[in-house]
Amino acid sequence: MNSLFPKTLIPSTSLSSSTRLTLTPNSLRHFKLHLPRLMSSDSSHRLFQLKLDPLTGNSEWVVIEDNDDLPDCSKEPLLATTSYLDMLNDSFRNKAFRSGIERTVTKPRHVLDIGAGTGLLSMMAARAMGLNGTVTACESYLPMAKLMRKVLHRNSMGKAISLINKRSDELEVGVDIPSRADVLVSEILDSELLGEGLIPTLQHAHDKLLVENPLTVPFRAVTYGQLVESTYLWKLHDLSGIEAKVSDGIHLVPTGSDSIIHVKSRQYPMHCDAIREEIKPLSEPFKIFEFDFWKRPESNGETKVQVQVIDDGNIHAVVSWWVLQLDREGTVFYSTAPRWINSPANIGYRDWCDHWKQCVWFFRGKGMSVSQGEEVLLEATHTETSVSYNLNVQVPKTDTRQHDHNIRDFQLLLSPERIAIYGDSKWRSSVLAAVRNALQGRVNPLCVVVDDSIFLTLLAANLSKTSHVLSLFPGLREKGAQYLENVVKANSFSMDRVEVREKRKPCLTLHDTHGKKVDMLIGEPYYYANEGMLPWQNLRFWKDRTLLDPILSEDALIMPCKGILKACAMSLPDLWSSRCCLGDVEGFAHSIVNTTLGACGELPAPKEGPFLPFSIWQCGEIKELSEIFTILEFDFSKPISSCHGTAQVKFIEGGTCHGFVLWVDWIMDTDNSIVISTGPEHRYWKQGVKLLSKPVAVGINGCNSNSEYGSTIVEALFEPSSSELILKHAFL
Repeated sequence: MNSLFPKTLIPSTSLSSSTRLTLTPNSLRHFKLHLPRLMSSDSSHRLFQLKLDPLTGNSEWVVIEDNDDLPDCSKEPLLATTSYLDMLNDSFRNKAFRSGIERTVTKPRHVLDIGAGTGLLSMMAARAMGLNGTVTACESYLPMAKLMRKVLHRNSMGKAISLINKRSDELEVGVDIPSRADVLVSEILDSELLGEGLIPTLQHAHDKLLVENPLTVPFRAVTYGQLVESTYLWKLHDLSGIEAKVSDGIHLVPTGSDSIIHVKSRQYPMHCDAIREEIKPLSEPFKIFEFDFWKRPESNGETKVQVQVIDDGNIHAVVSWWVLQLDREGTVFYSTAPRWINSPANIGYRDWCDHWKQCVWFFRGKGMSVSQGEEVLLEATHTETSVSYNLNVQVPKTDTRQHDHNIRDFQLLLSPERIAIYGDSKWRSSVLAAVRNALQGRVNPLCVVVDDSIFLTLLAANLSKTSHVLSLFPGLREKGAQYLENVVKANSFSMDRVEVREKRKPCLTLHDTHGKKVDMLIGEPYYYANEGMLPWQNLRFWKDRTLLDPILSEDALIMPCKGILKACAMSLPDLWSSRCCLGDVEGFAHSIVNTTLGACGELPAPKEGPFLPFSIWQCGEIKELSEIFTILEFDFSKPISSCHGTAQVKFIEGGTCHGFVLWVDWIMDTDNSIVISTGPEHRYWKQGVKLLSKPVAVGINGCNSNSEYGSTIVEALFEPSSSELILKHAFL
């Protein structure tokens, strides 16, 4: 079989060695967020952006200058991991803002657009005024401001709109803008509504930039909620309750220390429609907060809502969403409500999109037991950037775990998905079996846990009373050590057999291991705070194993032993629609942004859309079209090296193929009998998605017509020196 790669390889589709942080558009562009990884110099025309090498964990700052061209994005589109593209493909959003602006800006005025992005709202306002008014667009994120200039030029709007590359709190009337603005158009909203600085933005704008009683688009936002029961949501936060049902002798959450591991108290964005069958509503929807854009908001607010229970059950969470009223008259709306909510006809349902989801707030413990007809009191509080909830029952209840005050001084905050993995009995039994088998016959072994797995550390120390465990904890660091000290007694070992490396070094030496070579090098692999990355970026484990090669014993056991890169051709119409190339957006040309935003579709050769991490089960309509097939194998018994693989697979279902979904199966033992899969059927991991430039019609067992393909060849190359995974494909 001939290779799909040319002799001189051009990595047109790759995972860049410098993976940029994933941010929503407004968190990139808005002034109030104190972003730790984006810094501006004293000049507003220079920006420093953090770049991370996923295989080493090392990072570096790069400078983006204010010149005519955007930084080279031939390997990875600069803004591919933001939500700009998804947002611009949301036709419901675009039409709602257009209608709101056209109903509000009916004569020449001074319009201010904060967080202007590509300039879509600014151009809508300029058009609504017949290009006779004044539009000031404020865009603080330099790469976006540079892209906006190109969009304005393409649409002959450069003279009609004044673009200022500053934060909105840096604008001065008489210096940056000629006068206070009559109209504010802005879309600085996240799934929670407040997380991108809506309140401080409005406060400063009303104080310094807007006339009294200005016109605004949107006019108002209202948040709503619903009390629900859901075992799935419960498993995402109550490790203590889940672990009580597991009898493997490992106690991540010892009795009496329920809060030593838990999720951060915040709202979590989630596509709740994907778990509709696993959600039991326990109340009707209720109103929580109302925010008027046309007046100055308060920084903090509280409300109490008397909620009547409509069914027996346990209240595990609040599902929340918001509704925008775009115009003063109340004729134009946009809602993020889940589809099971009966929205009024004038609001309707939007298409699937990823930039705005519902939010979930977890109530601590196993939930509050309630009965139909009972009333509970929901207390909601908002700060400048977040909303929180507290639940109180109106009559005494025997279950008060949600009010547990037995909280230790130390708490380890983990993601909901990580807590669910640690509580999964099948996952735990598989890992336990792998470690137990690895320890058999070993006397006084030195075991190095190379990643951030507290579970593996406890296992290795618990299962062998003679082992010495050295945990590197590259992400957890001292938090990992403090956690172990708190759970050591409950897990029947002493800290004199467990050591956590305090300082990060380029590599361990025999000095660090007290002259003893490593008998076991293990990992899940799991790297703290990296759950949002592409699955093969956990090949950092292989890189770490290679760096430790000089201190491994001759018969050292490596776990996992192998990684298998798996793939499946899939129909992903909703995801593809949200990531496809832009043409005209409400009458304004946007094709110029496609490459920079990482679009799929009609891109100029040889450019293609990038790999992106998604939880496939949350991506709307999905369908597997091929068998699951292996592309590459990574052999961890040897030092890291380039890998190349080819697979030909037939389609088992007819339909439209939108791309390939990839993940890694981790082989935990040398017998290949214990496998930890991170594929789409396992909901706690993200997969990597490579969308096609153009959807392809496929058939079963050969072509059913001249327009259908019966199989595909997929070829992949992993190059560790550049951290790139390159994928090529051909349909047959």
